[in-house]
Amino acid sequence: MSSMDIWRIAHGELAAGATDRLDADMRHVLAVLATMGGRPIEACRTTAEARAQPTLDMALRRILRDTAGDLGVGMEMRLIAGPKGEMRARIYHPPGVADGPRPLIVYFHGGMFVLGDLEPFDATPRSLAHRTGAIVLSAHYRQAPEHRFPAAHEDAFAAWTWALENAAALGADPRRAALVGEDSGANLAVNVALRAREEGRIGPVHLGLISPMAAMLFDLPSHLEPAETGALSTGALQWASRKLSRRKEDLGDGRMNIAGRTDLGGLAPATVILAQADPLRSEGEALADALRRAGVWVELTRYEGVTHGFFGLYQIVNKAMFAQAQLSRNLSLALGT
Repeated sequence: MSSMDIWRIAHGELAAGATDRLDADMRHVLAVLATMGGRPIEACRTTAEARAQPTLDMALRRILRDTAGDLGVGMEMRLIAGPKGEMRARIYHPPGVADGPRPLIVYFHGGMFVLGDLEPFDATPRSLAHRTGAIVLSAHYRQAPEHRFPAAHEDAFAAWTWALENAAALGADPRRAALVGEDSGANLAVNVALRAREEGRIGPVHLGLISPMAAMLFDLPSHLEPAETGALSTGALQWASRKLSRRKEDLGDGRMNIAGRTDLGGLAPATVILAQADPLRSEGEALADALRRAGVWVELTRYEGVTHGFFGLYQIVNKAMFAQAQLSRNLSLALGT
């Protein structure tokens, strides 16, 4: 079944049943998303059109009538130094007064290196700041096709470097810093950790990897399974891969096919969170296996009944609340909070 068929199912043009295996709360968010119009990403004629499509975050806000709480977390917008100019970022400050420097989390949003931005991915860094007591820097990065591979990877490392160099001014301790990312952001998080290791710089004490893009191999099991939802499709990932690079060989680069690397030893412990109904699920499983073979501690959890992008829906989707609690617990232990 193609993602176009999934879109038609969501809009009542084909027989229902594609979402029967999903939890009721996840189906509710998808049903609201379907009422917002839109079309499959891979059917969009331009990148601008794809970026204008409704998202799960928008569906959540409609359900909550834009009354989602800020959890007492303060947020400030900043411009930080990047390799090719300034980059947009948000800094989240947890509630309360700390006795000393707080731990630090650098977060990279998802979007397949093409879509996504700071606002649609506000829920995750805000919740992490609330749950862990850490200061969270959420950094944007250059996206394809305007800026092709490896521009995003260069920006991600620059954001990590900026965060550590400015930790004192932020009220944070650079020795207690972690990296978290979702889909393309999780790819960036691992690459930042690898580069920090290679250059002998301070690395993260923990990696939070949510639905990571880690192989770019579209013959893996979850890519071949019948699609169940319109949240993300293999077709959309293939569309994004064509935007990301002009050369097919780039998709086999070790920065993209992280799961195929044999030099992952020495990285920080990792929490890998996957969704059952997600074409990226097998990529995350392959990455977890590669990390374990390299001697890295990994806690992998596959959440059944949810789709790609579920993690930020904790105010509606129960499995998202459990997943956020799991990651926050592991981060807190690693960060000493």
